[in-house]
Amino acid sequence: MDGRTGKARNIFLVWLIWPLITLGIYFFVWYYKINREARDFDRRQDVNPVLAMLAQLIGWIIIVPPFVSTYRTGKRIAHMQRAAGLEGSCNAWIGLILMFVAGLQALYYQHELNQIWRHYGGPPAGTVVPLQR
Repeated sequence: MDGRTGKARNIFLVWLIWPLITLGIYFFVWYYKINREARDFDRRQDVNPVLAMLAQLIGWIIIVPPFVSTYRTGKRIAHMQRAAGLEGSCNAWIGLILMFVAGLQALYYQHELNQIWRHYGGPPAGTVVPLQR
């Protein structure tokens, strides 16, 4: 089985710089993109990037959706790591806790994603790569 790689991003730009410059809009764009990358990397994962992003954007109205979405995204990243042949080092609970610490979940999740792309040698986004299981 094959999958498509995502884009390696600078973790500090993702976490702090771009969201500051765009008044927070970049976070939602980034969140959509990483969930789309999860879907494109391993089609066995059931991911709807639009719903994941909307849970972050407007889910706060009923409180729970942003937390569930953040947790599930962490689980997806760990699954992606295992599919790439790495240890599933991404911990969804850490990502959830980091939501409350200056929004550090973006930095943490992007760092974990970058490990996957480095494992494949840093190919351009969209490159077809083999999956382990």
